[in-house]
Amino acid sequence: MRCTWSGPGEPTNHVRTVPLTDGTRTRSHLAAITAAQPAAAVSSTGSRPAVPAVRLAGVVKQFGNDEQGRRVTKFAAGRAGEGIVAVAGIDLEILDGEFFSMLGPSGSGKTTTLRMIAGFERPTAGRILLHGQDVTELPPFERDVNTVFQDYALFPHMTVGENVAYGLMVRKVPRADRDARVGEALRMVRLEGYERRRPGQLSGGQRQRVALARALVNRPRVLLLDEPLGALDLKLREEMQIELKGIQQEVGITFIYVTHDQQEALTMSDRLAVFNRGRIEQVGTPADVYERPATRFVAGFVGTSNLLTGGTARAIVGSDRTFTVRPEKIRLTDPDSAPHPDETSALGTIREVIYLGPDTRYIVSLDAGGELVVAQQNLATSSMEALSAKGRAVRLTWKRQHNLPVADG
Repeated sequence: MRCTWSGPGEPTNHVRTVPLTDGTRTRSHLAAITAAQPAAAVSSTGSRPAVPAVRLAGVVKQFGNDEQGRRVTKFAAGRAGEGIVAVAGIDLEILDGEFFSMLGPSGSGKTTTLRMIAGFERPTAGRILLHGQDVTELPPFERDVNTVFQDYALFPHMTVGENVAYGLMVRKVPRADRDARVGEALRMVRLEGYERRRPGQLSGGQRQRVALARALVNRPRVLLLDEPLGALDLKLREEMQIELKGIQQEVGITFIYVTHDQQEALTMSDRLAVFNRGRIEQVGTPADVYERPATRFVAGFVGTSNLLTGGTARAIVGSDRTFTVRPEKIRLTDPDSAPHPDETSALGTIREVIYLGPDTRYIVSLDAGGELVVAQQNLATSSMEALSAKGRAVRLTWKRQHNLPVADG
């Protein structure tokens, strides 16, 4: 799917997401965190929420030629001294209780969209609804959402317990209830016993857990996460991805996660939206977006871009359309081998070999023009064997079903 736009407030295509399949969410004693929330509306079938957690209707955000606009222009397509359209008329529905990711490069509009949902930015046009209520003009503190930021935003002079309890203190929650909810939130993020420590005594991963507990202790119906793992090292980031998904499944509330990291989006999301230049190129499950990219941009951004176009596509696939094929679907075979009737094949020469430990990537220059990347697991191949393949003539073969036509996006 793709959302096109011809001017402010003039969306020309509606992107509507598909509800999650039925399933019972795991609930433990931690369900007390969300026990005070009203149940979501249910359709007549009794199986799907009738009202989405978040609905964006024709949302546009345009920055002018002011200090804020000039700052945004540094990270998005635009020229200094001119206004810039950061979000170009998107329509989107996110259902209750799902982990939804907004994926895209810097300047694609994903963070601006998240900030509009939070209330930190006001849309130039369009409406924002939370559980059916129009909140477009409401300030952040009147919206039933909380935000977790990349820089944690913890108070350094407060203890962990005081940081987590801060929102409850502002709301004048009684001390006994406040202490119970703080303890429950810290147990949820595996930081029980850390109440008296200060942020400076914690690791990056622990500080991120404190920020998460501080957001969840307020019992929001929607949690917004703005690239919260970006400052962590790779190993800790991968561990936190699993933890975040587990916490979301346990508390059962809607998580909206902004990231430019495709691995994060594919690992954690129930569904995701791919943003590009202020528009949504595609919405779907991780498998749908990866296996069936709708546009050239999605094919290249979510995974390695293997595109067959023009004369190359005509010679190999028999069509002038643009096709993509994923690297792991392609096999390296001997040039004299014959492909099966249900296979596509192409002759070429291995131009470069990239050894990555568990797998190797081969960049193959095609006789028909262009290049394809082939990814193979090193099940029985050593690094020396893989690297020695450079310069070798090969035939690439893959199933015809993996030739995926894509739109020019």
